[in-house]
Amino acid sequence: MDIFQPIVVARLIFILGIINLVTGVLVFSTCRCIPGSKITKITGNLMKYRAYQRFFKFHCYIWWAFWSSVVVHAVFAISSIGFPF
Repeated sequence: MDIFQPIVVARLIFILGIINLVTGVLVFSTCRCIPGSKITKITGNLMKYRAYQRFFKFHCYIWWAFWSSVVVHAVFAISSIGFPF
């Protein structure tokens, strides 16, 4: 007997995948630790804007949301589909 219905698990996996993509883009766009990438050159110019500076303050919190979403997404995916290897 499953704890969750398969359709609910599939929807959760999909929603968490979208959250992974969005938070991944947010982390990448606020990260200045990726040397040589084109996005770093763009975000370096954005630091002069007040709105981006306010957004940049949440960089560490976005990491927490990203990794929490990745872990829950992986647990649901592996538990419903199985380990692929």
